Amino acid sequence: MPGRRWRAPGRRRGAGAASVPAVEIRVFWPLAFPCHSRRVTDSATRLLNWYAGHARTLPWRSPPGAPLPADPDWPYRVWLSEIMLQQTTVAAVQPYFTAFTARWPDVAALAAADDADVMQAWAGLGYYARARNLLACARAVVRDHGGRFPGDEAVLRSLPGIGDYTAAAVAAFGFGRHAIVIDGNVERVTTRLFAIATPLPAARAVIRSRLAALVPAAAGDFAQAMMDLAGRICTPRAPRCEACPLRPDCAAAAAGNPEEYPVKPPRRARPVRHGTTWWIEAGGAVLTVVRPARGLLGGMRALPSCDWQGKAAPPLPGDWHDLGTVSHGFTHFALQLQVLGQRLATRPALDGDWLPISQLDGAGLPTLFAKAAVLARSQPDRMEAR
Repeated sequence: MPGRRWRAPGRRRGAGAASVPAVEIRVFWPLAFPCHSRRVTDSATRLLNWYAGHARTLPWRSPPGAPLPADPDWPYRVWLSEIMLQQTTVAAVQPYFTAFTARWPDVAALAAADDADVMQAWAGLGYYARARNLLACARAVVRDHGGRFPGDEAVLRSLPGIGDYTAAAVAAFGFGRHAIVIDGNVERVTTRLFAIATPLPAARAVIRSRLAALVPAAAGDFAQAMMDLAGRICTPRAPRCEACPLRPDCAAAAAGNPEEYPVKPPRRARPVRHGTTWWIEAGGAVLTVVRPARGLLGGMRALPSCDWQGKAAPPLPGDWHDLGTVSHGFTHFALQLQVLGQRLATRPALDGDWLPISQLDGAGLPTLFAKAAVLARSQPDRMEAR
C-alpha cells in the first residue's frame, strides 16, 4: 500500500547544536479515492506538521509523534479526561483531572470509591450523569476486564457511558489504534474543508466518509491536531484562515464563507421551567439533602427543592422570605428557581443533614444550588429567627 512519511521538525545536522532525532510516522492512504490521494496526503501532512509545532501540552495527551506512555494506566487517564471534557472546556477540566488522578490514580481505585465522594469531587463540572456513569464504567472494567480498559472500539462501546466518540478517542489516544475520532471540533473543520452543506446531524455520515479517506495511520495525532486547530484557528466565529495549514485545500475558505459551516438546523427555543428551593437556616447551619440517584443532579448534595414542574409544598410551615430567583440552563430546558428562606431558633426534625454554612463552599453543591446558596448568604437580614 502506498505511503507517505511525516517527520516531526528537528534541528538540521550541522546547525551548531545537538541534533534532535526526528520522529517518523508512516502514513498510509486508502486506494478507494485515487483522484483525491494527492490532496488527502498533502492535507494530512500539513496538519501534522502544524501540530508538531503547536500542540497543547495536556496531562492526558502524549506529545506529537511520540510513542504512547508505557504506563498500563494510561488508557484510564485518557478515558477519564474524555468523560470530563464532554460539554466542558479544557481549562475547566484540568484542575478536576489533577484532583481525580491524585485521589484515584487508577481504575481500580475509582471503582472502589464511595459514590458520594465521587459526586462531591465532580461538583461544578455539570452534566452529573457523567459522574454516575464514570463509577459504573470503572466498576465494569474491574469486574469484566481485570481492571484494564479494552482497546477494541466495539468492546469499549459496551461499557457504561461510552459512545462512539469516546470509544474512538480511547482506542486512538489510549492504545494508538487507527480510529476515526469525531467530535464537534472535528465536525467543524471537516465541514469547512469539504464545504459539506448537509445540515447536522444528517451530515455526520458524510463527515465520517470524508475522514475515512483523510485519517492517516497516526490517527491519534491527527484527531488531536484537528481539535487544536479548531480551538485556535478554525474557531466557530472569525476563523483565522490566513494562519490555517489546511487553507490551500479548504473549500469554505476558497468560497470566503467558512462561518457558514457546519450547517445546523434551526435552533428550537428551550422551554422554561419554574421551581422553588428552600434555605432553612438554624444555629449557623443549613439543611441539605441528597437528591434521588436517578434524574437530573442525581445523587448530589443539594438544598431541599421541588421537582421543578411548578409549585410545591415547603418542607415545613412558617413565614418564608422571598430571597430572589436564580437562573440555570440545562441541556433541554432553562430553569428559574425561586429561593425562599427562613431562619429558625432551633433545628426542626427534617430529613437531611445540617451543614455548617461556613462549609458550604466545599460541600460539593452543584452549580444550581451553589448559586442559590450565594443568593441566600448575601442577604442575611431578610430572614428573621422565630
